[in-house]
Amino acid sequence: MRLAELTYFLPPELVAQAPAAERSAARLLVLDRATGALRHARVADLPALLQPHDVLVVNDTRVVPARVRARRPTGGRLEVLFVRPTPGDAAEWEVLVRGAPRVGERVHLPDATGEWTAALGDGRWRVRLALDERVVTWLERVGEVPLPPYVARPGGPSRADRERYQTVYARVPGAVAAPTAGLHLTEPLLEALGAAGVALARLTLHVGPGTFLPIRTDDLDAHTMLPEPYEIPPGTVDAVAAARGRGGRVVAVGTTTVRALESATRDGRLVAGQGEATLFIRPGYAFRAVDVLLTNFHLPQSTLLALVAAFAGWERIRAAYAEAVRLRYRFYSFGDAMLLA
Repeated sequence: MRLAELTYFLPPELVAQAPAAERSAARLLVLDRATGALRHARVADLPALLQPHDVLVVNDTRVVPARVRARRPTGGRLEVLFVRPTPGDAAEWEVLVRGAPRVGERVHLPDATGEWTAALGDGRWRVRLALDERVVTWLERVGEVPLPPYVARPGGPSRADRERYQTVYARVPGAVAAPTAGLHLTEPLLEALGAAGVALARLTLHVGPGTFLPIRTDDLDAHTMLPEPYEIPPGTVDAVAAARGRGGRVVAVGTTTVRALESATRDGRLVAGQGEATLFIRPGYAFRAVDVLLTNFHLPQSTLLALVAAFAGWERIRAAYAEAVRLRYRFYSFGDAMLLA
């Protein structure tokens, strides 16, 4: 498949600028992968749509307020997105930068200074900070919620964004973007799923540039995903095995959960532990770990759209997206959802 094929028509007004008033009230387009049949529901209907003995696997990464406004010594403005620390050096971080820094140049940040140490390409840099506290602690104090660029906030992210651009089960700080399918889930809904016989399991994949940087080659096979760290707990391995033993399915909440599960599956078996996800899932991929996917509607020509096209078939996904546009579903991070079963 070529990148140019991985597109669809979307009226700009369907890009959601705010989440649904109630998380689980979002609309849900249900796609039968075997037949292509479509049904319309709400996220709140999941207990009736899933099956007893299924296991719902969620990504419990926590979004860090990782966007910081900075200045060059000349006064030029920079926008810096802190991605992750350099291995073995807590004071040096990999960042994404809008602006034009130079290696060796100082950078002025809120309550801190730093120095650019390396240019990594594609807007990625390394910066060394002079701080009297941990970088994550400093970001919690001075940083902004890293909303995606298609969400317009002329005055910057609001206090409400800090809550709603975070899943209710977020636990482990480290993401620079939310695993957005999980934004629809609430504690009462998770309890209702449990009462319906659906088990809950967790893993952690810290969402970074690997998920959202654009594909820059028309040949999908030539695209390389940047690594994103993940961890699969032993309890999740046990929960998946138990669900399989009962005849249940593995239901992944979001594409990041899919990538973690597929990356950690070896010889048909999910393996506990830490790793780095570099897997680019695209049409032609043979899934080994996931049976059902809850996901949002994704940007054209993105790695996320390539993943769902691989999971359900591009023709079925394209028809489903056309139906969603026709019925005015809301798209992207704060938008509605799909269940691919």
